[in-house]
Amino acid sequence: MTYLWHEAPVPPDLPVAKVHGYLVCPSSGRVLIQDVGGTMGLPGGTPEPEDEDFAETFVREAMEENDVQVGPVVYLGYQEVREPGRPPYAQVRMAGVIRAFDPPCPDPDSNGHICRRLMVPLQDAADVLGWGEPAAAQAQAAARVAESEWGLPVDSPAAAGYVDSD
Repeated sequence: MTYLWHEAPVPPDLPVAKVHGYLVCPSSGRVLIQDVGGTMGLPGGTPEPEDEDFAETFVREAMEENDVQVGPVVYLGYQEVREPGRPPYAQVRMAGVIRAFDPPCPDPDSNGHICRRLMVPLQDAADVLGWGEPAAAQAQAAARVAESEWGLPVDSPAAAGYVDSD
């Protein structure tokens, strides 16, 4: 597969398959990485017909998967995915502010798994995810937004750790 990062609107002819993003904690400057049995990923999922926009998909999925209440949300761009035997598609990337952590509950759209909530510095997110350069560019875009839009402390975040209750 090939992943191409674009800090631009999704072209109208490119279908959006997923909406994921970087949720930043305002007090620690860390970002949430969901851990499902050792598989790391960003909060998010598939747009549903009832979702008004990408922001609504992102906020809904963050609550369903990670039991996180989300404040302001900003569109970052999209990752174009090219894989053999399938037309190209987009994975939208968002950034948002964590308002609160609710107690972890099973994901209603899955086999009932509970995502562990690993909080890491934004500059470490790409390495934790193992997604290479596209993820590093996305995390940099999220850091710019977190600093410029919300004044969050992403340059000197707290150490990584799990937040599985709060």
